[in-house]
Amino acid sequence: MNLLLRYSSRAAVICMLALKTFTADAQSTVIPIETKNNAIVLRVGDDKRLSMVYFGGKLANQSEYSAVPKVTKLDRYDNVYNSAYTTSGTHNLLEPAIEVTHADGNKSLELQYVSHKFTKLNDDVSLLSINLKDSLYNFEVTLNYQTYFNENVTEQWSVITHHEKKDVVLNKYASANLYVQADSYWLKHYHGEWAQEMRPEDEQLNHGIKTLDSKLGSRADIFQPPVFMVSLNKPAGEDDGQVLYGNLEWSGNFRIDLEVDPANGLRLIAGANNYAANYTLKAGVAFETPKFVYTLSNKGKGEASRNLQSWARKYKIVDGQGPRLTLLNNWEATYFDFNDAKLTALLKDTKTLGTDLFLLDDGWFGNKYPRNDDHAGLGDWQVNKAKLPNGIGNLVKVAKENSVKFGIWVEPEMVNPKSELYEKHPDWIVKQPNRPEFYMRNQLVLDLSNPTVQNFVFGVVDKLFVENPDLAYIKWDCNALMYNAYSPYQKNQGNFYTDYVRGLYSVLDRLRAKYPKVPMMLCSGGGGRVDYGALKYFTEYWPSDNTEPIERVFIQWEYSYFYPALASSNHVTDWGKQPIKFRTDVAMMGKLGFDIVVSKLKPEELAYAQGALKTYKEFSEAIWHGDQYRLQDPRTNDAASIMYVDSAKNNAIMFNYLVNNRYQAGSHLPIKMKGLQEDKQYEVSEVNLMPGHNSSIAAATYSGKFLMTVGLNPDVRDGRNSVLIAVRGK
Repeated sequence: MNLLLRYSSRAAVICMLALKTFTADAQSTVIPIETKNNAIVLRVGDDKRLSMVYFGGKLANQSEYSAVPKVTKLDRYDNVYNSAYTTSGTHNLLEPAIEVTHADGNKSLELQYVSHKFTKLNDDVSLLSINLKDSLYNFEVTLNYQTYFNENVTEQWSVITHHEKKDVVLNKYASANLYVQADSYWLKHYHGEWAQEMRPEDEQLNHGIKTLDSKLGSRADIFQPPVFMVSLNKPAGEDDGQVLYGNLEWSGNFRIDLEVDPANGLRLIAGANNYAANYTLKAGVAFETPKFVYTLSNKGKGEASRNLQSWARKYKIVDGQGPRLTLLNNWEATYFDFNDAKLTALLKDTKTLGTDLFLLDDGWFGNKYPRNDDHAGLGDWQVNKAKLPNGIGNLVKVAKENSVKFGIWVEPEMVNPKSELYEKHPDWIVKQPNRPEFYMRNQLVLDLSNPTVQNFVFGVVDKLFVENPDLAYIKWDCNALMYNAYSPYQKNQGNFYTDYVRGLYSVLDRLRAKYPKVPMMLCSGGGGRVDYGALKYFTEYWPSDNTEPIERVFIQWEYSYFYPALASSNHVTDWGKQPIKFRTDVAMMGKLGFDIVVSKLKPEELAYAQGALKTYKEFSEAIWHGDQYRLQDPRTNDAASIMYVDSAKNNAIMFNYLVNNRYQAGSHLPIKMKGLQEDKQYEVSEVNLMPGHNSSIAAATYSGKFLMTVGLNPDVRDGRNSVLIAVRGK
């Protein structure tokens, strides 16, 4: 079947996806999928199998895509290696994207092309859906490619259905199956632990399979996040080299297989992890896999980052093009030990400091089992009468009287064994029957695959808003992994891991339908749940409980490859020995907050923090919605440097930090800026100085070309370990 979609010349410029079908020969159909700079080319062979024959730079002449299969080196085994969605049980001998057990027990699957459909969703976004069907069984898969033309981003997922006489078991069910060709492949991925998130590792991919995965159930990203990059032919630099970024939009167990095949092609298969998750699918029910988002750049890691960051702000993160609230949190000031009087004083400090919102953290609930530490009360979401006899409403009122907003912490997915909820509803809890319970942070996970539990969790948060209409912020935490995973609700335990995450999303869907733009932080004991599957419901995430500022330079740097700055919640705390200037400057590289005792600040420290908030608000447009440029890597330099440039290229701010304390370490040469207008004049000066301190950098005016060609030395050194440079267009 040949399908030709013609657009006007204007539409061709603005359309996200230019899709045409070309006939390569009498028996095959070629389907190109284009973004502004890239193209994926799919081919339907004479055997009706769908293969991926090209992924790379966009061609100027679309008619030439039909020639790609003729000149591209492919495998010698019936184009199985480069299958667009590799099946199992027939003549494929490599890692499959899908594996099933049919109603009759047979485990073979052979998907053949049936049809495809193109839908233009708006001037930037389009969807290609390709229907595949097994030749013997009434079993279908629809492959979906949703592309974002200007951002050079693609989201891919599959929808699996069947009409067999009995249930079918899905043994593996990937979201995407990509095929890339290069001489060599270089993988950058991450590992971690609590307070040690986003530790990078680089390696060359050799023949065989490298698997990145999680089996933790909840808080699934803590050991390994679902993000990675693959450089083609050589390790990509910040501004050079071809690199593919991938990110699975899923808040549960994930699996990403990277297989270099015998023909030296890279087969990339990504989706929810099938570990302990053989999913029983009833006839007529559509099983939709998580989305896998990716972008390809031939101008290095910086461009790939900006692709994803722009896409996330426009299409994924809640209110990604809106403002963010600065806040003061009480956690490190009080921990669980607080009352009305202490919190009222902190609310007044919020106004004194100049932040927008006060956040009440853990410890405000529980009566029979009061939440005075992390051993009790979780799950009992009634206000603790001993601590707060006047309720949350009184604190919201005091906040309003002090011209600040009020937010609150919740962890509604979890339960302490020492709680009324545990006593009343043991059937709501994830735990193995007849086996000893095993705790993380003295708590267990509620079974969100159960609709009754979903209603309870929704009610916890909804009640807070109903009783306190001026509530302005939610910090949603998740501190435990799933040990002894078992659902009292599920008849098929293989469905549990998947349905838990779906249950979580169902709750969040309901909350966002009722409260569409209330700011919410996605917290999980640090970076245990940072993914775009969850971030579609949140305005920001908590990168790590490790807020020591030098550590945070490295952690925030690695997150910046995949997530925009306005989504990164960065708090000034008392971790470490760095002065308040260093701590605040680091926290300003995202969504700024404070978690300190304001009343204990020295006068000059308070004056500095108040001034820093003014600087932050002046350059918030560049930080929140501008383009980010990593200038000097902390892992290979004494000084780290990163800058943000607003979309109009009028104003920018450059952050510089000393990350090596060896003798005479510092910035000895100018650092070249990026992203400015060459012919525009910019006034450059140091900001965020401590009161009474003078800068060693004289304010001056330079052209954008000078700043990007020659650069500026921020004079980072011992005694000047944090330097912020304002770049203001004239």
